[in-house]
Parts: sequence; C-alpha cells; structure tokens
Amino acid sequence: QQQLVESGGGVVQPGESLRLSCAASGFTLDSYQIAWFRQAPGKEREGVVCISRSGSTTNYADSVKGRFTISRDNARNTAYLQMNSLKPEDTAVYYCAAERRNYRDQCRIQNYAVNFWGKGTLVTVSS
Repeated sequence: QQQLVESGGGVVQPGESLRLSCAASGFTLDSYQIAWFRQAPGKEREGVVCISRSGSTTNYADSVKGRFTISRDNARNTAYLQMNSLKPEDTAVYYCAAERRNYRDQCRIQNYAVNFWGKGTLVTVSS
C-alpha cells in the first residue's frame, strides 16, 4: 500500500519546538518533492514549505521562514519538519504531500499535482 504517514505532533507552549516526520511506504520517496501544508481550524489549507528531490532546494512561506526547517533522508524514505520558536498561530493539522517531479533540484509549494497526501498530525501551541 502506497502511503505517507506523519508523526510527531503534539501540544507545546509558545517558543518551544517540535519535529514532524513524514514516512513513505510502498513507493520510493526520492522521485518526489515533498511539501508540508497546514490547516488551522476554520481556515483553508496553506502551503508551508517544500524540498526538492535532491534536498538541494527548499522554499518557505514567509510566516515560517527562519523558524521552520525542512529536510529529507531518502535512504530512510522519510522527510522531516523541524519547527522552532512555535507560536499560537502555528496551531494546525500538518500534512505532508509528495509530488512526482522530473527535476531533482526544484520544488514548488502547490497542491494541484500532489500524488500522495498523509492524513495529518495535529500541532497545538498554547500556554
């Protein structure tokens, strides 16, 4: 079965950190760019960050730039999202998404050509 599974969500206080994981099974992740999206209660899903197949290129939304870091380990078929200095407005369900790309060194934060979505992991930032 081909799937993405996120883990690592939880409840933290403002200023704390979390590391999310996105594990692929049933397919090889290195043919896909990875992006993280999030959806806060009552809001539309928004793109947060992406990483290219090779890991050489990343793009971040302005809202998380300087606080979040995306990475990937193709040997482990897993991508990660390190989230530091978390704010209450980061509270959301976080989804990883895999899009098959021909280009190894490009990524784009978009949701119209995603091949696989995870089911999401909840991140709550509250004092």
